[in-house]
Amino acid sequence: MDPEALRADIPALADVTYLNFGAHGPSPRSVVAACDRGVSAHEFSAGTNDPYEHAASVFDTTRASVAGLIGCQPRDVALTQSTGDGINRIAGAFDWGPDDVVVITDLEHAAGRLPWLRLEDLGVTVRSVPATAGRIDRDAYTRAVRDATLVCFSALTWTHGTVLPVADLVEIAQDAGAFTLVDAVQLPGHRPMDVTAWGADAVAAAGHKWLLGPWGAGFLYVNESTIPSLRPRAVGYASTPEPDAPAPALHADARRLEVGSVGVGSYVGLTEAIERIQSVGLSRIEARIELLTDRLKDQLPVDRLRSPRSFESGLVTITVADPPGVVHRLGEEGIVIRALPGGDAVRVSVHAISTPAEIDRVADALHHHGWR
Repeated sequence: MDPEALRADIPALADVTYLNFGAHGPSPRSVVAACDRGVSAHEFSAGTNDPYEHAASVFDTTRASVAGLIGCQPRDVALTQSTGDGINRIAGAFDWGPDDVVVITDLEHAAGRLPWLRLEDLGVTVRSVPATAGRIDRDAYTRAVRDATLVCFSALTWTHGTVLPVADLVEIAQDAGAFTLVDAVQLPGHRPMDVTAWGADAVAAAGHKWLLGPWGAGFLYVNESTIPSLRPRAVGYASTPEPDAPAPALHADARRLEVGSVGVGSYVGLTEAIERIQSVGLSRIEARIELLTDRLKDQLPVDRLRSPRSFESGLVTITVADPPGVVHRLGEEGIVIRALPGGDAVRVSVHAISTPAEIDRVADALHHHGWR
């Protein structure tokens, strides 16, 4: 499949210049149809037989699909509802106390920030490492994690579109004895990724952005070596192979972080979305995104670019005079982008299914509305 064919299967893109994939990727018909088939099979066929066995089979298929996408084994994958859900499951698997320290960066999305701030009620110290232009100073980071219990940071920053040196940051934190959790939601379907090469203890992501999957289907990679140390507070029959035992043991793999019954449709849809993206090819997707973002950046004033001029991702952040106003005015012209927190920038998210004409259109609209 080529990017043009994938785009043609997405009804939501028919009459709009959509450049907000970093927030949400509208799904193809094939993905929505897969969701519908999944629900129908579960409710019509398995509903009066063994729906639990049917659901377990669906989830096994999805774990295998996710594992193939991110470079791990199916046993290392827990299914979640979102990136924030996955981060919270890790946060809920520690016995936190006033001697603990969590380190984040000031580039984190609310999903990677709020769960840790909540721990301050327990006396946990939450330390934020400042960034400059979407980059983390390694010396400042090294000092910040020296006594950390857990470190959480993004692989690709949603504010600047910069790719952080994940393996290096993981190594620094682990050398200090910290658990490492990576928010990788901006990567799947956007760029190739290999979680095992990073060496992180856990990686959280979801399928509703660049993968063009349905909402409600996230996933959490957990390094096999760290599983015994995770004691989740939220548990249910899905957390254990022996739910009816007097003292059931948790699963010895990432499934210990799953809880109970969830809808099968979104996970059937996620599997279909991964297959579609892989049929195009992640290297091909990345190369096309590079061409399109270069085209956009060539048409913008250099001093307006907050993202790097050289390619790192499809997220292009641009300084404008009135972000909400710019987003509104472009919206009236059928162009969808988003404003970023802080009050002085908008973000254009360029996918491989975007077109050169769309890039030219948004660049022209920004020249008309963005510099006032």
